[in-house]
Amino acid sequence: MAINLQKGQRINLKKENGAELSQACVGINWGAIEKKGFFGTKKEAVDLDGSCILYDSNKNVTEVIYFGNLKSRNGSVRHSGDDLTGDVDGDDGLDNEVITVDFSQLEPNVEHVAMVLNSYRGQDFGTIPFASIRIYEGTPTNVREVFAKYDIANDASFRGHVAMVMGVFYKRNGEWKFNAIGDPTADKKLEQTVQTVQMNYL
Repeated sequence: MAINLQKGQRINLKKENGAELSQACVGINWGAIEKKGFFGTKKEAVDLDGSCILYDSNKNVTEVIYFGNLKSRNGSVRHSGDDLTGDVDGDDGLDNEVITVDFSQLEPNVEHVAMVLNSYRGQDFGTIPFASIRIYEGTPTNVREVFAKYDIANDASFRGHVAMVMGVFYKRNGEWKFNAIGDPTADKKLEQTVQTVQMNYL
């Protein structure tokens, strides 16, 4: 699998030995914003929200896994929980939120698994320190192989935006593939991003 995929690139979820990838994680890392004032510098908490949307073959939403619903009905998708602040003391190298997908356990009618990111308080992606996303094989505590990475903090295309579509896993002929999208959107809320994916990315 290739590291640092280009936006729009599509890949098969196969390991080097030809075996199908059964599980993938989406990890999001970010820091608190430093604000300078008359009395020195203070940190402003940042609340980014990673979410996973499941769609069927007709592009209908079957479930949304987000900070208010941390796992799918059958447990095939799990969210690590809502991080409300970001890394206040600098980058610790760990993901603040992780979404895990077990493709072997997804409901049979699920054909698209979309990963999106929203800035809950409307803080501009371009102002958030070391904001980044990595999509990888492994578990929340064991990163085996990264196959997509987005450096939001250092990519000018994300400035002025508070929502983005990270990528979409999709099923073709019984096999799961991945479309690395990495597009910022004009959405302000998760509900809008769910519709944007539905209309433009499936």
